[in-house]
Amino acid sequence: MTGLLQWVQRKWIALPGVLLVALGAGLWGTDGLFRRGLALELPSATVVFWEHLILVVVTAPLLVRFYRNRPELAPRDLFALILVGVGASALATMLFTEAFSYGDPTTPLLLQKLQPVIAVLGAYVLLRERLLPRYGVYFLLAVGSAYLISFSDPTNVSVSQLEPALLAVGAASLWGLGTVVGRHLTAKIEPNQLTALRFAIGLPASAIILVWRGETSAASGVSSGDLGTLVGLALIPGLAAITVYYRGLSATPASLATLAELAFPLTAILIGWSVFDTVPSRTQWLGIAILASTIVVMARAARQHAEALGVVAPARASARPTPASERATS
Repeated sequence: MTGLLQWVQRKWIALPGVLLVALGAGLWGTDGLFRRGLALELPSATVVFWEHLILVVVTAPLLVRFYRNRPELAPRDLFALILVGVGASALATMLFTEAFSYGDPTTPLLLQKLQPVIAVLGAYVLLRERLLPRYGVYFLLAVGSAYLISFSDPTNVSVSQLEPALLAVGAASLWGLGTVVGRHLTAKIEPNQLTALRFAIGLPASAIILVWRGETSAASGVSSGDLGTLVGLALIPGLAAITVYYRGLSATPASLATLAELAFPLTAILIGWSVFDTVPSRTQWLGIAILASTIVVMARAARQHAEALGVVAPARASARPTPASERATS
């Protein structure tokens, strides 16, 4: 499996970072192919736990490599790792899934659009990324088209309950901050290894959630059929998506990456149409066209410089310091 990750890295390394982020987010959109059936068979905490367990087993060689050649990490880096693994990987997924359990899909889908706003604010405060006026054009096009995609009737949308709203805002906040601190960590940790660390740190968090929700018996009684679906869920919208995503994020300012991540609903709605016969409305088709065009334009402009898209990112220090094992022998 690590050989597959290296092949992906060699094959796509020449692509613009913005496009890689969009491709990774697009793979997240395949989630519905697997999670939709699992949601009818297994509790949500069980699905999240098994997903992380499978991913830790698959990426174990990368974890060993990280341990042997681990870079020197400051306390803020360790906190960022915890936020990515516990917050963005395990807890945010649970919060978002729980928001849907109230029977109102509109509220979590609407408030999830706060994620780019939170990521942009976090990038400004934590990464000191500065935005130029032209960035606003891309922001409005990307977020506006994602809004059109999310709802068949964009004129009839409202937040109906407080609890699912708070859960959705919590998930959006964790995912938005995950983009920011993930960008910070790619300066010190190889993207493939960061992928493995995200899942390894998320595993104990998902186990705690499993115990807290009293779903341990369900987790131990997973059928062979469900296990196969869980493997697919872990490898495609999980491992493949995050691997490509972090490769792109290492070369993309967080303020741009959060817009490219909106490729997720683009893929999701196209899969819903082609696989589940959910026909998009006219406004959703309009959103698809605008978002796809915006991502293509961003990818082309990003080949020049991030400033062409309205983002001025400070120069980053030499990406990955000398590993601890090498310093010890020098």
